Amino acid sequence: MSVASAVRAGSPGAAPIIETLPLRRPDASSPPMMTRRGWWLVAMNVLVPGSAQTLAGNRRLGRIGLASTLVLWTLALVAIVTFLLWREVAFAIATNWFALTAAQILLIGYALLWVVLTVDTLRLVRIVKVKPYARLAIPVLSVLLLFVSAGGAAYASQVAATARGTLGAIFGASGPAVPPTDGYYNILLLGADSGEGRDSMRFDSISVVSVNAETGATTITGIPRDMANVPFSEGPMNDRYPDGFTGYADPTCGWDGHMNHVRQAAEVCQPDGGESLYPDATANGSSPGVEATKDAAEGILGIEIPYYVFIDMHGFADLIDALGGVDIVVDERLPEGGGPEYDGQPAEEWATGWIEVGPQHMDGETAQWYARSRYTTSDWDRMERQRELQEAMLAQFTPANVLANFNDIAAAGEDIVETDIPQSLLPTLMELALDAKEQRVTTIELTPESAGGIGVDPEDPDFAYIQGYVDQTLHPVEPTDQPQG
Repeated sequence: MSVASAVRAGSPGAAPIIETLPLRRPDASSPPMMTRRGWWLVAMNVLVPGSAQTLAGNRRLGRIGLASTLVLWTLALVAIVTFLLWREVAFAIATNWFALTAAQILLIGYALLWVVLTVDTLRLVRIVKVKPYARLAIPVLSVLLLFVSAGGAAYASQVAATARGTLGAIFGASGPAVPPTDGYYNILLLGADSGEGRDSMRFDSISVVSVNAETGATTITGIPRDMANVPFSEGPMNDRYPDGFTGYADPTCGWDGHMNHVRQAAEVCQPDGGESLYPDATANGSSPGVEATKDAAEGILGIEIPYYVFIDMHGFADLIDALGGVDIVVDERLPEGGGPEYDGQPAEEWATGWIEVGPQHMDGETAQWYARSRYTTSDWDRMERQRELQEAMLAQFTPANVLANFNDIAAAGEDIVETDIPQSLLPTLMELALDAKEQRVTTIELTPESAGGIGVDPEDPDFAYIQGYVDQTLHPVEPTDQPQG
């Protein structure tokens, strides 16, 4: 007797046979069977979208779901293998405008398809035929799983869109990529607070990040903002100040002969804003003031510095908060708050808070005060703290942390970061950044030894000594085996 005949005849063997019937033709009169079938359909819809329709519903819709799932799994597998074996290629794809747009469209489409498949799966379950408790449990679980699955795809599409917009906003204007100089990518890192307006802005934090083009080993050289008599590399500022940036103070314009006033001399105090000095600066995503500061840093260190990154301290706290805070070991109790009007007064009279000694997990506001506080310490101490903060932030930029907080990090970065690094160079720098996380960051402070530096007097610096020290640090002489005797 066939299965169908056994069912119609109501023979004693019919019930066991019904239990083994395909999901497509269940016994709708059996709530236990319909309940088990409903749970299976929900599970299949989550694990292999489209399989529920293939086995129990519209096969054409099921084939679309299965094909889409196979494509998504294949792309995910290819992405993982590419990242593990060819990271630079993976980063190149991840920073490509067309690839990000395609990913956004595919992920949105898949999220919508998952919604359709989930709704259709609930139709196939036939809620009214399952046990009473399952009539609520199955739809609730399906909706929750839908939020996780389709919501994950929708979030990933949003990440792709945010990445595309952020990359375009930050790296949209730049010059051509420059190959590494003597094995290093050198980047001028500038920090300032633009809250009072760009005309009054001076760079409070000046350093040069040198990244080894092969190993990712990173060296950060801190340049005091009050360094005097700085030389310029070949260019318009060297033509104007061939003997160094000194003796040319202009009190009417508000600048003097120190390093952090180079921008004023090259841009703010120029009738044309410095366009005649650096006519290509704006088109390449920079400014005359930044280019002049680059030339000064090159003259001080004796290395080529093609790129810069400017961080606006006015919104710096947002980036720290987006990273989830930073961990710093504080060596000296520091006040929060204060300003020029409080000079000479005890910190206890004006401090709005204190950063205590010991290990601290700092939020954005606290980290900002840690980097800027100078009313109970020196500028040199502040430079050292800023370097500590840079290293702590580098440690926080893990792939998992960035992915988990991507939208907040991207939003903060778009608001506070300016650079002329070309987008085409990002894959290389991102790969080197991962290598750098496995190594200790080397720091060079151009300050007196008493301040933790290499023995440089910012008011009377020995630039030959500085350049020799930097060269020896970046290109150490490998020891050679000497014969015995």
